[in-house]
Amino acid sequence: MNNLIAKIAIITFLAFSQSLTAPAQGGRTAVSGEAKAPQATVVAAGDSSDTGQPAALDGDSAGAMAADDSLGMDYEAAPDSTLAPVESVGFHKMLKTKYIEGSAGFMSFVALALVLGLAFCIERIIYLTLSEINAKKLMADLEGQIMQGDIEGAMSTCRDTRGPVASICYQGLSRIDDSMEDIERSITSYGSVQAANLEKGCSWITLFIAMAPSLGFLGTVIGMVMAFEQIQSAGDISPAIVAAGMKVALITTIFGLIAALILQVFYNYILSKIEHITSQMEESAITLLDIIMKYKLKK
Repeated sequence: MNNLIAKIAIITFLAFSQSLTAPAQGGRTAVSGEAKAPQATVVAAGDSSDTGQPAALDGDSAGAMAADDSLGMDYEAAPDSTLAPVESVGFHKMLKTKYIEGSAGFMSFVALALVLGLAFCIERIIYLTLSEINAKKLMADLEGQIMQGDIEGAMSTCRDTRGPVASICYQGLSRIDDSMEDIERSITSYGSVQAANLEKGCSWITLFIAMAPSLGFLGTVIGMVMAFEQIQSAGDISPAIVAAGMKVALITTIFGLIAALILQVFYNYILSKIEHITSQMEESAITLLDIIMKYKLKK
């Protein structure tokens, strides 16, 4: 299981780092050609003599020429309406841009806490999902086998079924010849061990939930110190200098809070699955004790 956590953490961290450390490409679109405004060419109507003197124009021709000249002036005065297409910035590109603006040195620690926390969350979710079974069906099968005296068959069924519920039942059936008090103590002790296995690794998730915003706040404090140092070196309180330093400081806090919120959602989901499996274990243990009691009375 530790190998699974390590593999998930390495793969997720490499993919996350590769996607975030790449320079943001939004806004750097290459323009293949220059847009040209249409130009109107005005051709004077009339005949030219061989000597190069223009022919005389009548009133209608002069009016047409004036209209064409005004139209040509309108075309020349009109601004270029052909603009490069505006590319919409997606969430992924915006995330990369903000990651770079927040200083990769500070943001990497927050990203590392998020990746490691997600690795533990994914490992727990996989483990708990595989541990869930149809407990009612299992207990019905065990009851039929035990009441028929097929104790070996019932133990074989428990061995072939995954999860802590089947393990507890197997532990109780292995002590079926003992007194009911001994069977109950054995099931209770083994149930505590299985419950601890369900919660294994959850302490690391809570650690990363606390570390992510703390690292973000640390980056904020360091960014503010750097902003004041820039103000001191410049010798002037410039709004641009203050705004740039505060922007870097606040971005690290935002990312730290986002990482903590993501991990908190997964952690609550894991706790709900642990509670569900623990409830199945308790109900199955009580049912098994009742079945064993009926079996002993029948004998």
